[in-house]
Formats: sequence, C-alpha cells, structure tokens
Amino acid sequence: MHADPKGVLTGIHFIDGDHAACEGALAAGCRFVAGYPITPSTEVVERFASRIPLVGGVFIQMEDEIASSIAILGGAWAGKKVMTVTSGPGLSLMMEHIGLAVITETPCVIVDVQRGGPSTGLPTLPAQADMMQVKWGSHGDYEIIALSPNSPQECFDLMIKAFNLAETYRVPVFFMMDEVVGHMTERVAIPAPEAIDIVDRKWTTKKPGEYQVYMPGEDQVPEMVKAGDGYRIHVTGLTHDERGYPAMNPVAQDKLVKRLIGKIRDHREEIVDVREDGVEGADIVVVSFGITSRVAQAAVEQARTRGVKVGHLRLVITWPFPVTRITQLAESAKAFVVPELNMGQMVLEVERAVAGRAAVISIGHAGGTVHEPITILNRIMEAAQ
Repeated sequence: MHADPKGVLTGIHFIDGDHAACEGALAAGCRFVAGYPITPSTEVVERFASRIPLVGGVFIQMEDEIASSIAILGGAWAGKKVMTVTSGPGLSLMMEHIGLAVITETPCVIVDVQRGGPSTGLPTLPAQADMMQVKWGSHGDYEIIALSPNSPQECFDLMIKAFNLAETYRVPVFFMMDEVVGHMTERVAIPAPEAIDIVDRKWTTKKPGEYQVYMPGEDQVPEMVKAGDGYRIHVTGLTHDERGYPAMNPVAQDKLVKRLIGKIRDHREEIVDVREDGVEGADIVVVSFGITSRVAQAAVEQARTRGVKVGHLRLVITWPFPVTRITQLAESAKAFVVPELNMGQMVLEVERAVAGRAAVISIGHAGGTVHEPITILNRIMEAAQ
C-alpha cells in the first residue's frame, strides 16, 4: 500500500464504502468538493477533506446543501471535476440546482448515501427510496445517469465511471449508495493511476470568436471552456440558444429540451450496465440493485438448489433503465421478482418493460434493515409454482 507522487493511493486496503468512494473520486481526478455534514454520508467528505491537500484540490464545508450544490456548479465552470455528497433531506434541498446543472450541461457527481425517510426518517439506517427522486425530483423534462454500487470495491470502481460519464455527456450523475454499502468494510484493490481509464473534459479547440458555448457536436454534447480562458460565455438557467443567450420562445425550448434528453436516450444502450447470472432461459428473473442485490443473490442460489430455473439481473446503472434487456427476457421468463428497500419504485420500470408478458412481483421493504434472504426465496418459490 502506498501513495503515488500525486497523493493517490494504490494497493490493497480494507476500507468502507464511503472511504472507497472518496478514493475513487480522487483517482477520477475530482479536485473540488463542497458539502454539508449529514449521516450516513459524512465519512466521504471527512476523508476527502483530509486527503485533498495531497493532490492540490479543495474541499469546502458550506452552510447547507443548497449552497453546496451551487458551489460545485461554479467549480465545474472554473475547470474542475466536482462532486457533492449528501443523503435524504439534503438531496431534497439540492433539487433546484440539479435542474440548473441539467440545463447548463454542467458535469458533476452527486453522491446520495440513502437512508430511511420521508423527512428526517432514519438517519443511521438504510433505504433505497430515493431512486425516483433522482430521476424526476427537479422540475421540467430531462435525463440523468445514476449508478448503484453494491460493495466498497464498486464504490471505488464505479465512482471513476460516474465521473467519466459526467464528463462524456455533460450531465449530473448520481451515485446511489445506501447506508449499508457506505458503512460496510471490505477489501478494496486500487490500481496504479496509469491502469485507470479516465475521461477528460472535452475542451474546445476553437478560438474565442468562433466558439459557441452550447453548440453541440455529433454526439449532441457541446465542447466546454472554463472561466478565465478569454472566452465570452453566458451560462443561464433560462431556455437558451447555442450562444447561451436567453431565447424565450417555443422553438428554442423544443430544440434545447429534445437535445438534453436525446444526448442520453440516444446513447442509452452504450450507457446501460447490468450484471447477469443465469438469466438466459430462466423461468424466474430476480431484478435488484445496490445492497439488496447481495441479499437477492443468496436467495437465488438457494432457489437453484431446489431445482428452480432462476436468474439474477443486477442493475449497476439504474438510470437509464435497461428496458431493452428486460423486454428481451420477458419473451421467455414467466415472472420477475423485484426486491428493493422501498415500497415499490424500480418495480414500476420493470412492469413497464415487461408490458404484461410476464408476472411482476414486488417485494417492498420500508427500510431500516435489509431483506432476509428467506423473504425473497419464498416469493421466488411462489412464482415458480
């Protein structure tokens, strides 16, 4: 175990998911974080605050989550890779600035270590009930990307992927941990920096007089500049044209919103990430994500010992949702079982993709604990009858 000359750790560590997420952000090149303490996410920024001087970055504790979420947008336009970290009530406060990040196409990562709600709820206990909020919580039409790690190792690996996706598509990316994964300590292997694939920001090569801040490329994503480089740019939350100037008319609105949505939807199949275990030809498919996927895997393995043809589809990226793959599996599977630490959120997307071709069984849980494997096993066995 050692740190390279830039202060990035390598080697084998036994750390929890919160700390692993911090190390992943550092390895991805994150150099500015603004945040406000809130359980169970505080350990991410505590570690970041102690580690960031070694790599020449900045952490600032803001007065609240509202200030934190706007500070990182400023940091991104100053040229840095940026992140904020929160949970439940703090995420709710950030929603206005999520919409601002979407319309200004500001790349950023928002870590949500989920806990029981509504309101203050269960500050120290797990849930997965923020999944629809990150998809739809701000007003207007838009698309985001969300990842759901299920281990400290994935907290490191997928954090790098989260930053790469944010930079590739110039979009807010949500990192949807939960209290159990955040506080779980396991072995985490951190490779040397040269072994990690990093996506850098797509900086423009155009001269100041030629550059337009929201002129999209072939992938529908505009190139960026940073403040202080001599470019005259206008960044606004209003509907705007390619120059960034407010354009208060339906034509501009239609063009802008369709591109903001299209740059994600048109690349959906490139972005979607699932892990499959025995789903081909399975009669029953369990669909899960985050910590629930580890409990579900135990239930799947027990069901197989009882002769059930059951597969497991784990959502690594939850948004965009893998509609195409689930639709394909619905052609042969007779039932989908969906356990999640909420009262039924992602199951709605499974139902939409299955479109009546198979039964969809929700196993809701209000949070505070994880499912017992026997609960999921029993529903698999019922579906198999």
